[in-house]
Amino acid sequence: MTTAERGRLFRRGRSLARFALVWLTTSLALVGMDDLLDGFAMPDWWQPLVCGLLLSLLTAVVWPQVLRVALPLALFTLGIGSFLVLGAGAVAAFAVVPGVEVNGLRTGFLVVVGVSAVSGVVSSVLAIDEDEVFFRRARRRSRRCPDPGPDLPPGLIFLQVDGLGYDVVRRAVRDGDMPTLARWLAEDSHALVRWQTDWSSQTGASVCGILHGSNHDILGFRWYEKDRDHVMACAHPRDAAEIERRHSNGRGLLAVDGASHGNLFTGDAPHVSLTMSAVSVLLPRGLRRRRADRVGAGYYAYFANPVNALRTLGSALVDIVREISASARQRRAGVVPRVPRGGIYPVARTGTTVISRDVVVSAVLEDMLNGRPVVYADFLGYDEVAHHSGIERFDTLAVLRAIDQQIGRLHRASRLGPRPYHLVVLSDHGQTQGWAFAHRFGESLEQLVGRLCGGPAPEAVSGGPVATRLRERVTGARRIEHRPREDERHEVTRVAPGVVVVVSGHVGMVSFTEHDGRVSLETIEREYPELLPALVDHPGVGFMLVRSDVHGPVVLGRDGVHRLASGEVLGEDPLALYGEHAPDLIRRVDTFPHCADIMINSRWDPETGEASPFEIHVGSHGGLGGEQERGFLIYPKEFEPPGELVGAESLHRLFRVWLTKLGHPEPE
Repeated sequence: MTTAERGRLFRRGRSLARFALVWLTTSLALVGMDDLLDGFAMPDWWQPLVCGLLLSLLTAVVWPQVLRVALPLALFTLGIGSFLVLGAGAVAAFAVVPGVEVNGLRTGFLVVVGVSAVSGVVSSVLAIDEDEVFFRRARRRSRRCPDPGPDLPPGLIFLQVDGLGYDVVRRAVRDGDMPTLARWLAEDSHALVRWQTDWSSQTGASVCGILHGSNHDILGFRWYEKDRDHVMACAHPRDAAEIERRHSNGRGLLAVDGASHGNLFTGDAPHVSLTMSAVSVLLPRGLRRRRADRVGAGYYAYFANPVNALRTLGSALVDIVREISASARQRRAGVVPRVPRGGIYPVARTGTTVISRDVVVSAVLEDMLNGRPVVYADFLGYDEVAHHSGIERFDTLAVLRAIDQQIGRLHRASRLGPRPYHLVVLSDHGQTQGWAFAHRFGESLEQLVGRLCGGPAPEAVSGGPVATRLRERVTGARRIEHRPREDERHEVTRVAPGVVVVVSGHVGMVSFTEHDGRVSLETIEREYPELLPALVDHPGVGFMLVRSDVHGPVVLGRDGVHRLASGEVLGEDPLALYGEHAPDLIRRVDTFPHCADIMINSRWDPETGEASPFEIHVGSHGGLGGEQERGFLIYPKEFEPPGELVGAESLHRLFRVWLTKLGHPEPE
């Protein structure tokens, strides 16, 4: 007998022994359930063995087929509903065994949950290391996947850690919070570089630019479109589908048999799961797009095994306890800045930190085993927790360590696929920490603008040189009284008659709805003479973009003006603190069709590294200033070096080059 034959015989024997042990423990679990549950009875010694075998067959063979029909129930109950269906199956299966008594669906449900819990514990005990458990499951799944053929070019797996900035990832690697990435860099197999985000440093603009090669006219995670009286929101399925429709040419990064998981947009991938723009059940028929896979495909693959549902539910409960404990510790210690974290938030956050993460990892693993050429997946957990806890608080770093562990597992499992895979890890933006604007100054930006526009003209006060000059420009001039049309109904709430304010992290947008198109600086001065001076002098405002009839796009700061068309700076440059690329990035936004009449960026303090977001967050992003505008990219050193990366569209061009040089065809 050869060594290979002995190895196969050994593995076959180990698998049989494993099955026998799980079958035995399942039977013992049924005996225990017989003692615990009044409506469940197995009086004879042989009945638990037979029922254990039936339940195993039901779980392994029948259940995956049933779930294809029952997927919506599993999808909208986070897997819990799947146990109801499986419990009903158990009631039917046990009914054919003479003498077994199961009184109702509730009893069947409890039996299935109990047996699944015991099976999960036993399976884990057989391989104490969690990573080893994951790898063994991956290896078993790989044996069921077809071989797509020889001579395949290496595949690319893009793993996005949402909201993780370049500076934070460097410290996390140094301090041992991301050991997988630290090992890659120490082994010199990968390189770490930073990339400069667009002015809109948020997921919508970044992911659309990366996947579709264009983020034109995406002003924030949400923005106001005056011509439609509508607030676009990247996290709304209809709006996400509309954004993708505007930017997709059918040749996205993932168009050639790629896969998108956990993203806002598909990148024209034929295989998608948990992707906002493809949630077809919530979209009008005109925005739906045909896919090779349904949006729940990754969900199905994960919850086809009921043990996965129980494991994820258990992890979610643990995460809820951790969140409540971390929030209480912050309050007791008087940690600032902080935001309220009660209500349903502890439950809601598990959707990103546990459920979405587990489903995405399962879907990516399935993609690798099926030989997908390119995959882009997003881990949302860090971004969500950093918003509410802080960018480097202990509970945020715990989420980061869990994500790093999943990256390590996928890296190890990548060798099981029918083609070799390269892993690239990146972020869509960073985060800048600080007191929320409303908490720090006692009123939100919406309330501030509404007060300045809606009431009587406030008494002028002394201020900085730009505010003083703005007041001088309108002194003695006839003020135009603003008379809005009161008879119209509006989709979007006005903070004052004819005034809409939309905030997106560190950017605020003010639009005057009674005027078509862009409203000029001179018109704003005449209609609201105190608005611009009050805003430019506000300690929470870093700079503002307005358009002048005379000078074109103009950036106003407390102590200076930057005329973008000519490059002329009067006084101190308001963009000096925001990096060398700030003028070009802001000049580009000025050309967007839906650019707001006033674009406001929060004030960033270089001494503390903090800025006050216009949303109620601790860590936030969406504008310029500090770590929010510095994303990171970790890539194999054998790839072509990226050079300077400015804007999300530059990443799309780089990734195209990498795919081409690996031998992947261009989309048709």
